[in-house]
Amino acid sequence: MLPSVLIVDDEKHTREGLQQALEENYDVSVAANATEAFNLMDAQPFDAVLTDLRMPGKSGLKVIDKALSLPQRPAVLMMTAYGNIETAVEAMKRGAVDFLTKPVNIERLEVLLQRALRTKSLEVEVEQLHERLDERFNFSHIIGNSEKLREVIDRVKLVAPSRATLLVEGESGTGKELIAQAIHQASPRSRGPLVAVHCAALSDNLLESELFGHERGAFTGANERRIGRFESADGGTLFLDEIGEISASTQVKLLRFLETKSIERVGSTKPIELDVRLVAATNRNLEQRVREGKFREDLFFRLNVVRILMPPLRERTSDIPLLLAHYLKHFATENARPPLALTTGALRTLQNYPWPGNIRELRNFCENAVVLHRGSELSEYDLEPKFRQTSTASPEASNHPLLGEGRHTFGERAGGEAEGGAPAPFALPPNRSFSVEENEKRLLHEALIKSRGNRTKAAALMGISRRTLHRKLAQFPELDVTD
Repeated sequence: MLPSVLIVDDEKHTREGLQQALEENYDVSVAANATEAFNLMDAQPFDAVLTDLRMPGKSGLKVIDKALSLPQRPAVLMMTAYGNIETAVEAMKRGAVDFLTKPVNIERLEVLLQRALRTKSLEVEVEQLHERLDERFNFSHIIGNSEKLREVIDRVKLVAPSRATLLVEGESGTGKELIAQAIHQASPRSRGPLVAVHCAALSDNLLESELFGHERGAFTGANERRIGRFESADGGTLFLDEIGEISASTQVKLLRFLETKSIERVGSTKPIELDVRLVAATNRNLEQRVREGKFREDLFFRLNVVRILMPPLRERTSDIPLLLAHYLKHFATENARPPLALTTGALRTLQNYPWPGNIRELRNFCENAVVLHRGSELSEYDLEPKFRQTSTASPEASNHPLLGEGRHTFGERAGGEAEGGAPAPFALPPNRSFSVEENEKRLLHEALIKSRGNRTKAAALMGISRRTLHRKLAQFPELDVTD
């Protein structure tokens, strides 16, 4: 499809001449005055508008205003026989991308049109990227519905529109950077840059230069001026992850910025004023580090204007099925693999696992399962030993749509077999006590898991006859399985 261009000029021979010159490469429409142009622009979108400045009635400046008020804004070029600096400046202020004088040089016009259309295309792409970022980092894309997560989101919604400095605390892998991104996208700064720095990944000297920049010759190897992350984030948000790891000298400079809203590049004494919102994150207890003398108390108070505590995954277990469903689907799509379902037992086991690596560990588990597992269903028997912990099932697990419809599963697998196929020995945890009936039920449960539901093997493991095993299964029907 050819780019569409509207030519607005009260001189008939000019507009018709331009139409003939451009119609081979463009879909050209013409208007004799501003009113006709308004009607055409209301009827259809144009990629570019080329308008004369002086016309009877409304001038070309009104055409610019109209064009740039449209939902799909065209690129606008101004042309006039009365070219002067003041006219050009006024046209550019209104939003014209360039200015031509009459008689119009067709070759220059085509060059300017192509440049204007490329610029417009880039602007559309940037806007689409912003929209995708808004969609990706809005609150509906923070997975979970637990009470603790809802409290975090409610707090973020309150503080995001403000200019307040935020401190996000939580264990590694709990989603602190995702919260920082959501804060930025929900703030008036969302069209500005979001710059992230992982402080623990850089040495003290490198971090100071990375944050504040440096002048040429500031230190050995500084062969040219470097713009730091603070300056790059001007008008937007700077996210400092692992803030508890920064050195004392960097703490002083950071404190100065929070007090003066200005920085100095390394090797310079000239202050640079900046409009940057700071969001800091840490997996350390900063109050404890203050008491230990490893973090400045005044900086802690400056950072701790609003505190957000990200709960670990073990404290929001009702979100685990939602996260598993999300990441299993994500990695299946990403790797062009069939969907992978979890059996009741697998989901119960995963929901009872403490996830010390939090969401990062869960995400890695899902990617590994999708890429390496054969088949469409993952049972508790397919899980690594670290996941198979005997614990009380969580009620959310059995009712979640993530579950597959394969074989019945009845609990957590508890180890494998010894060499030669003999069942491995097992014992009750020493830190818990049970009634006689509970002990019997638990031993039967463990035997069935170790034998993978084979009643003959389970009976041999327990040292009882198969008939006795059947009688026990009748006493505890919830443990019954099929060979």
